[in-house]
Amino acid sequence: MTSIQTLQGIGQATASLLEKLHIFTTEDLLFHLPRDYEDRSTIIPMNQLSVGRSYLLEGVVQSVDFPPGKRKSMAVGLQDDTAKVTLRFYHIYKNLTDRLQIGNRVRVFGEVRVGARGLELYHPEIQSVTPHTALPKTQLTAIYPSTEGLTQPKLREYIKQALQQHSDHLPELIPAQFHNGYALQQALLYIHEPPISANMQQLSQAAHPAQQRLIFEELVAHQISLLTRRAYIRQIQSPVIATSQTLAKQLLAQLPFSLTAAQKRVSKEIAHDLKQDKAMLRLVQGDVGAGKTLVAAIAACHALESGWQVALMAPTEILAEQHFLNFSRWFEPLGIQVAWLSGKQKGKARAQAEQDIASGSAQLVVGTHALFQDNISFAKLGLAIIDEQHRFGVDQRLALRNKGEKGTTPHQLVMTATPIPRTLAMSAYGDLDTSVIDELPPGRTPIQTVTIPLERREQVLQRIANNCREGKQAYWVCTLVEQSETLDAQAAEATYLEIKERFPDLKIGLVHGKMKADEKQSVMQAFKQNELQLLIATTVIEVGVDVPNASIMIIENAERLGLSQLHQLRGRVGRGALASFCALLYKTPLSQNGYERLAILRESNDGFVIAEKDLELRGPGELLGTKQTGDMGFRVAQLERDNHLLAQAHHVAEQILKQYPELVEPLLKRWLPEAPRYAYI
Repeated sequence: MTSIQTLQGIGQATASLLEKLHIFTTEDLLFHLPRDYEDRSTIIPMNQLSVGRSYLLEGVVQSVDFPPGKRKSMAVGLQDDTAKVTLRFYHIYKNLTDRLQIGNRVRVFGEVRVGARGLELYHPEIQSVTPHTALPKTQLTAIYPSTEGLTQPKLREYIKQALQQHSDHLPELIPAQFHNGYALQQALLYIHEPPISANMQQLSQAAHPAQQRLIFEELVAHQISLLTRRAYIRQIQSPVIATSQTLAKQLLAQLPFSLTAAQKRVSKEIAHDLKQDKAMLRLVQGDVGAGKTLVAAIAACHALESGWQVALMAPTEILAEQHFLNFSRWFEPLGIQVAWLSGKQKGKARAQAEQDIASGSAQLVVGTHALFQDNISFAKLGLAIIDEQHRFGVDQRLALRNKGEKGTTPHQLVMTATPIPRTLAMSAYGDLDTSVIDELPPGRTPIQTVTIPLERREQVLQRIANNCREGKQAYWVCTLVEQSETLDAQAAEATYLEIKERFPDLKIGLVHGKMKADEKQSVMQAFKQNELQLLIATTVIEVGVDVPNASIMIIENAERLGLSQLHQLRGRVGRGALASFCALLYKTPLSQNGYERLAILRESNDGFVIAEKDLELRGPGELLGTKQTGDMGFRVAQLERDNHLLAQAHHVAEQILKQYPELVEPLLKRWLPEAPRYAYI
């Protein structure tokens, strides 16, 4: 690894700027890839321009004027055979006004923006030409991600020097039989300095084989990282847990319904994993209401009957409480002690819970991320169940590795009600085996979804009040633009007071994230027991709350939430036999993308279809939550665009781990310099 300060022109000040871009060595510079290219060799017709891109244009000056305003400016109308643009100048001098006389033909290069007169170029580069002036013979110019104080020409110069320095000794880390035949050196040279013949459109879509070569190598490095994490967890022995003969039957005998075929299949896969002496690492995906919690409870039966403790962790207090109530109801009649542990617990209750967990008298422990804390020790933890894993940082599960009995690591069962497209699951959860519960229990009614502009909120309110008077129950969900629990809580409180005042005869409750856990729980309990007709809430009710009699949901400002989150919220209704409705109230005017998104929810109740569309429209960061994707840190790959390479990248990662273990460390250093390292066998 060679320091960037070995390059000409880079002193301590410039090195500090480059470090902001995570560039520390000359090899880092090579992998600091262009975000775009400028083409100065082709004149683009003015009717084909896109905002935010730079173009070479040629036309005749049609008008020159000096609009009134705080800042003196000159606006020049330039026209070709197809359209007209405005050139805007704030720094005006004689040479400029001489070249831009009406009737003069000029060639300009600059970035297109939206201004007061439509499409405008601010201070473009200008060349006076005749109709026959030859075009410059120039290659595409790379544009790099940068930081203040670091110009594009400087970055280009440093990268050019780095290319020369590494011209003959850049190590190939993907064996030739596994990639598309492009040598790494050749690929980098093409990407940084494309030839005159390069196809601009192909490069802008990252479709050139040189780009695909690097994208593939990065995906392989990510898959290796996931697989080494899996190997790291599985190299310690896990308890061999026999299939429950008594407890599971007793649990199912209490229930008024039978398991679906999908629940039976997934339960069988889990039971098979638990019999092995290597840690189960399994992700169970299921749409809203598919019965994942019951599958987790059956898994718990196996561990409990074999004398092991079970921990169930959820990301929010409200969801953890819901699980605690369910598991207490199911397991305490069977003689199993269920304990509760959360971050908000204090004093004697906390000390008692910690003591019961450490002694083993608490056989089943339900809680929030407090279960991860170093001071929590389990007597004999055999199975850890994690709900809504994507809400936790990608490496938090590793903390559980050390919670098992000395010399063992607990089995891990991860559940999510956010259906994750296969490509995203492979990249975010490549260390997990995946099971899908793809069948809803019988008796669930499809939810009819409608979209309504906020202007009709008054009519919606009246209809909700009438429905509640007829004995139905409804949710009214308040959301705000800002990701702020405080502001959401204020919005919910204001709505609660408004509706209470308007309809004093209705029994209304309020739930938001700022309330104390016991307050929230008592309101939810009252709603569940039909003591409340209408529940005003924030998105805290998104997951886990189960009220079969609630059949109507209103979501205000629905356009502000992601599709998967809206689908989760909608899943709170339709849990009983009543026909169920969900109204998405949106603020007008709505963008084309906004209309498309809400239409998908109107047309589909299938969480996987919705998740695929969410991935397409919003990207993986929104779908999984920022903590998860923040750890992905892709430089050139984009999951939505490059998912066709994922299966092959996964296969190649497996081959490299088996056949070329010496390549693992340099690959991870090149593409994931800041990721944790895992020892593996």
